[in-house]
Amino acid sequence: MSRKRTAALVGNPNSGKSALFNALTGARQKIANYAGVTVERKAGRLTLPSGEPVELLDLPGSYSFDAASPDEAVTRDVVKGTFEGEAVPDVLVVVLDAANLEQHLVFAQEVLELGRPTVVALNMVDLAERDGLTLDPAALSEALGVPVIPTVAVRRKGIAELNAAIAEAETHADEQAHTRWHLTLPERRLSAKHMARGAILSKSTRHTIENGVDKILLNPWIGPVVLFGLLFVIFQAVFAWATPFADLLEGGVGVLSAGVTASMAPGILRDFLTEGVLAGVGSVVVFLPQIVILFAFILVMEASGYMARAAFLMDRLMAGVGLSGKSFIPLLSSFACAIPGIMATRSISDPKDRLTTILIAPLMTCSARLPVYAVIIAAVIPQTSVGPGIGLQGLVLFALYVAGIIGAMVVALVLRRTVTKGAASGFIMELPRYQLPRIKDLAIGLWQRAWVFLRRAGTIIFLATIALWVLLSFPKAEPGESQLDASYAGVVADTIHPVLEPVGFNREMSLALVPAIAAREVAVSALATTYAVDAEDEDVAAEGVTAKIAALWSLPTALAFLAWFVFAPQCLSTIAVARRETNGWKWPIVMVVYLFALAWIAAGLTYWIAVSAGL
Repeated sequence: MSRKRTAALVGNPNSGKSALFNALTGARQKIANYAGVTVERKAGRLTLPSGEPVELLDLPGSYSFDAASPDEAVTRDVVKGTFEGEAVPDVLVVVLDAANLEQHLVFAQEVLELGRPTVVALNMVDLAERDGLTLDPAALSEALGVPVIPTVAVRRKGIAELNAAIAEAETHADEQAHTRWHLTLPERRLSAKHMARGAILSKSTRHTIENGVDKILLNPWIGPVVLFGLLFVIFQAVFAWATPFADLLEGGVGVLSAGVTASMAPGILRDFLTEGVLAGVGSVVVFLPQIVILFAFILVMEASGYMARAAFLMDRLMAGVGLSGKSFIPLLSSFACAIPGIMATRSISDPKDRLTTILIAPLMTCSARLPVYAVIIAAVIPQTSVGPGIGLQGLVLFALYVAGIIGAMVVALVLRRTVTKGAASGFIMELPRYQLPRIKDLAIGLWQRAWVFLRRAGTIIFLATIALWVLLSFPKAEPGESQLDASYAGVVADTIHPVLEPVGFNREMSLALVPAIAAREVAVSALATTYAVDAEDEDVAAEGVTAKIAALWSLPTALAFLAWFVFAPQCLSTIAVARRETNGWKWPIVMVVYLFALAWIAAGLTYWIAVSAGL
């Protein structure tokens, strides 16, 4: 049986490779890591016009084969056929940004010097036309000596033509032999300049709207104000917009619980469903609207081109603590989840920069903490306005995120002055063109992230909650005795509580931290299950966890719990990824120890100050 042919997409970052990959392969994709290295391997099936299947690889963005990061090293080794266990691509597809030809043609020449069957995708020609550029693909093809296909990946324009060119690339490989130039880097840059000029038929002299917008958004004084203003709006929206939907979901869980109670006879199965599944898992699922709204803003920022500009703005702040703007994208990704944030550090060339970013990534408030913040804030912070369009609850949420950011910067400064000491590396970033996000792409992205959240609720959170319910339910309490006191979980709580009691935690809070090791959100389901099992009256047991906290916790205790989760050690999955990315347990252990110490100190200071203030 003959080997399936392979093709690989190569090009600079922000050339639209991923969009082109999606257009060529559709849903026929799989994502894993390259063997032996923690760099993502994105592969999909491309079907040629003849019906022949071809494996298409989306290689990491690269500026040169002179690799400056793990990502670029993988691209170089795969393309050159020196990566162990990876087949040499039969066809290379070089993806160029049509609006930034001169920059992208430098690397294109380096690829063409290999003399391999190659096709060029002149991508995002619509944005080039929007900016007043009229291009001549035929002239560029003549200069490069390979087929040049104009494409607009996000609208699937030129995809059929590109597919046909890939199918014929090996047939015409001999005709491309003259492209083996072997130029020096200065010669490539000069050649790229001449080829780009030759390919532009006309160029508008008008200033684009984009340039005017960048004068504002990238201004060193106005830009940061706009960025933090946007973040402030996001956290206000997380509460204000999500509340009706969250209330609807909470009401639905309550109706289900009441229905189970009314239709089933008292017993272990009914308790399992009401106290374990619905009270526990249901208490986390109701925060799906907040998760969706948060990710909607993040996806819009990424798709519009603003995210890269935010990284550019943050370079000055990052340099103050010994990092560069390259660290900003991984850290911002960590607001969604620390796992992809840590994995995104592969694009950082300086090993000490990369290690520092990995160690502080867990301090970015991931979406798993959002249910914890939301339930505590809703329980103890009044739903009042402190200004036009400014809610107190949203303001507190914003403050928690800011506290995490400040904590990360302080820790980074300490690390860069001690164990990861070194000068801040340079930061060069190519800013992508502004684009209007496509509704379809946003919908797909939101669905994927919502599904990940619900899958966690149905797997990790479900299993952790049920395990806790079992520990809470047995042995059964004697009449008049608290079920928590009588249960195995009570023994666990009694063991942990002495460490946490000085910072204001009660036994239920101490117990909730144990299953939360599996996933941050489990703290909410753990509290809900604990209060449901320990309730003596079924009506009381049916109350939501927010009502229980509002009735049973003091304000200093609640604030201490929030402070704990700003710095709390991450879930086991994050620790495992940190171990893989750092090739050992040394740094993950350092991460866990310092995060636990920070969490204890932050919770303690918050509690002691709040008590002293008479709150």
